[in-house]
Amino acid sequence: MSKKSLFVDFSILKSNRHFRHVFIARTISLLGLGILSVAIPLQTYELTGDSFHVGSVMAVEGAGLFVGLLWGGVLADRYDRKKLILFARTICGVGFLGMAINAWLPQPSLAVVYGLALWDGFFGALGVTALLAAMPFIVGREHLIQARAVSMVSMRLASVISPALGGVIIAFGNLGWSYMLAALGTGLTLIPLLGLPTMKPDTAQDGGQKPLWALAEGFAFVFSNPLILGVVGVGILVTLATGVRVLFPALNASQFGGGAFELGLLYSAVPVGAALGALLSGWASHLRQPGLVMAGVSLGAFTCLMLFSLSNALPIALFILAVFGYLVAIAGLLEYGLVQDATPDHYLGRVNAIWTAQDACGDSVGTLGAGLLGKWLSATGAVFAVGAGSFAAGLLLLLGCRSLRDVSGRRQGEEAAVEKEGAEGDCAST
Repeated sequence: MSKKSLFVDFSILKSNRHFRHVFIARTISLLGLGILSVAIPLQTYELTGDSFHVGSVMAVEGAGLFVGLLWGGVLADRYDRKKLILFARTICGVGFLGMAINAWLPQPSLAVVYGLALWDGFFGALGVTALLAAMPFIVGREHLIQARAVSMVSMRLASVISPALGGVIIAFGNLGWSYMLAALGTGLTLIPLLGLPTMKPDTAQDGGQKPLWALAEGFAFVFSNPLILGVVGVGILVTLATGVRVLFPALNASQFGGGAFELGLLYSAVPVGAALGALLSGWASHLRQPGLVMAGVSLGAFTCLMLFSLSNALPIALFILAVFGYLVAIAGLLEYGLVQDATPDHYLGRVNAIWTAQDACGDSVGTLGAGLLGKWLSATGAVFAVGAGSFAAGLLLLLGCRSLRDVSGRRQGEEAAVEKEGAEGDCAST
């Protein structure tokens, strides 16, 4: 296998000025969001001492994200995408500033944490959908895969650094400063984004079709295609399993006896493995049975959760979480490739929008479910239950969906989508 097939090509950062501006802004934004990924659950746990509230806050943020993704897709097809991106970023920064003010109050309000989590989830999603819609204009359709790969590396590396940084900031400062840094970082992202060109959508191409009806057609296609249904089903299980992160504060206190710094390490371990998955994933384009491998990798990830729950040593636990992150990243890449390969061109936009929204919804359900299990079981018992339940459901999906087992690798690294009307076989009811 060649070196080119193993590593991401970063040349687009040099050749495309607008993508470079987006990359810089997105990296700054991801650093701020990574700090918040530690601050919000830690503050919620300190205010309540309850993992269920931690999961509930994250579920509320995910609900805002889900609605914002769908509504943002409608707005991005009707208004200047540059203005939408700038508007969403500005409003998110206001929300982060509100979180900082709340954290500095003598008695911080839990209701404010819930409200601003919903606020930032919704408006953050508006910016995400506008940026997704703008990327073909910014980089050209022939460079979308390359740009996505570069963005994934940035996202993974920022996810590695920022939670640990957030733990240090909280340990040596306080929660208010972590929120303030996120607000300042969001303000800085506006500077490179101001250099983007005007990007107005071509509203004459929608044929007058109502957005909700078009979205319904996309849902109908997903549910009528057994391969996509099986692939997305396994992907949902993986997303649900990542919700165990809401149990990290309780695990950190009860099993490892750590503080804010150790908690930051726990939140960084999964992105470490995911970053390696993003950097070294060329082999995933040359698989003969990508569906079978995706399912196998997902089962391996669920096994990691069970092993993690049984570990009492922090270094071993961090290693297991890193392996879990690597497997999750590979499963996500294979899921993306299989969905694109099985989707005809005239459905790609809607199917991708639905796929992104279900990922956000699955994350909310996963965090809420893990937090609820944490009320009934110990933190370690809840993690084991999530891993074991996901493994059992994933195995049933693999055995019941012949399309997932038999689909052959066809893309071999191509950047153009291959149309496919359906998949052989049928997914048995599980």
